Amino acid sequence: MALMRAVSQDAFGGPEVLRTVDLPRPEPLPTEVLVRVVSAGLNPVDVKTREGGGIAGVLGEPPFVLGWDVSGVVEEVGFGVHNLRPGDEVYGMPWFPRQAGAFAEYVTAPSRQFALKPRSVGHDEAAAVPLAALTAWQALVDAAGIRPGRRVLVHAAAGGVGHFAVQFAKHLGAYVIGTARSGKHEWLRGLGADELVDYTSVRFEETVEDVDVVIDLIGDDHDATGTRSLDVLVPGGLLLAVPSGVSPELARRAQERGLRASAFLVEPDGPALARIAELIDDGRVRIEVEEVFPLERAGEAHKRLAEGRTRGKLVLRVG
Repeated sequence: MALMRAVSQDAFGGPEVLRTVDLPRPEPLPTEVLVRVVSAGLNPVDVKTREGGGIAGVLGEPPFVLGWDVSGVVEEVGFGVHNLRPGDEVYGMPWFPRQAGAFAEYVTAPSRQFALKPRSVGHDEAAAVPLAALTAWQALVDAAGIRPGRRVLVHAAAGGVGHFAVQFAKHLGAYVIGTARSGKHEWLRGLGADELVDYTSVRFEETVEDVDVVIDLIGDDHDATGTRSLDVLVPGGLLLAVPSGVSPELARRAQERGLRASAFLVEPDGPALARIAELIDDGRVRIEVEEVFPLERAGEAHKRLAEGRTRGKLVLRVG
């Protein structure tokens, strides 16, 4: 039996529960590909799920292998696969919210949950894209239907999802407002933000108004960000609550004011990743990777991400 290195956990808890182990290498089923993982991105959902929150309810009790952001090389293709072949460099967010096991040397998943990696970037940068970029893309394009001239507010604009949301909204022709610490404002302006609010020094609802869509990447659990966002929306405006969903109370308040509040969860989307790869290769979208850790230091990377001050993404180098 062929083995592979992976970062697994046998219990919920802090970063110390993560350990490097040898596990059986998966084999691709029909319509699936076996991908040799070169790099894997980290996301807040990894931290929350490790602790027992996030989507732990989907994965069930440990042991399991976390990680959904993959950039690597196709090793084998299963019966019926015709869109990819061995040697192709690909990236993707397979299986989410079910277990993908990206923090490992190999993953298997349906071929159409991957796309060819952007040619202009390496695997570390490509691994930072899938979950965060798909969240931003699907929220703005599929859920909100952003059109030119719309005003979009992105909370946590400097984070993994946020820095893609700023760029995609701008690409779609929106006027983009972001909340972030002042030290990140110049960088965010370079990504396309039109207006920025330092949430540490001013309440955003006191300076922002007439917003069509709010992309809430913080959640109502943190200083009632979602509820306060209702104050800046125009009649009929949309609040997309990404990390924590919409409580019955928030839904009631939105309805009473003629507003819409909707929960949002990203899905695997190979065609959207292909479009995003084009934008990256055309120079219209930039990827921010703050630091790359070796697979064996996954616990340290989790600890850094949990601090909540990351600019862009953190990545694990696997292969």
